[in-house]
Amino acid sequence: MSDSSSARAAAPVLDVWCELQCPDCRTSLEDLRALGERYGDRLELRLRHFPLEKHQHAFAAAQAAEEALAQGQGWPYVEAVLARVDELSRRGEALLVEVAGELGLDAEEFDTALIDGRHILIVDADQAEGKAIGVTGTPTYVIDGLRLDGGKSQEGLRERIEEIADRLLAEGA
Repeated sequence: MSDSSSARAAAPVLDVWCELQCPDCRTSLEDLRALGERYGDRLELRLRHFPLEKHQHAFAAAQAAEEALAQGQGWPYVEAVLARVDELSRRGEALLVEVAGELGLDAEEFDTALIDGRHILIVDADQAEGKAIGVTGTPTYVIDGLRLDGGKSQEGLRERIEEIADRLLAEGA
């Protein structure tokens, strides 16, 4: 442990089980932004997909989010799509490609990715893992092995996440 760079613990991870056609996930963005501002790169926010069957465009939106991640704009894309959740319900994949173009991403590549299904395995794996750990709705957060369900109520969740993150950071210091 003489090398200080290797002695530093990896940033705690907050898995954010999300669905891009979910109004509750749109509401959770304020908390996620606040956590990002408070911790910066000391807390890793990791997007996990849990498309719900009741939302017909959620699976395509999850794939599109993965393409945005591949193009280096994962969270900005997620925020942009969630801001237009009602429009996504009406317009589906056309909106997903349009948002990519608005963010300066390669919209043609989004279109191709949705057709060729290159990100389906990632979305399927996330969904399977979510089910295995008891995720039933979105948003759901997992930090330090603790599952926090924001689908029922998001009241107090950010504070709880901050308590856990602060403890993990203190332990890793």
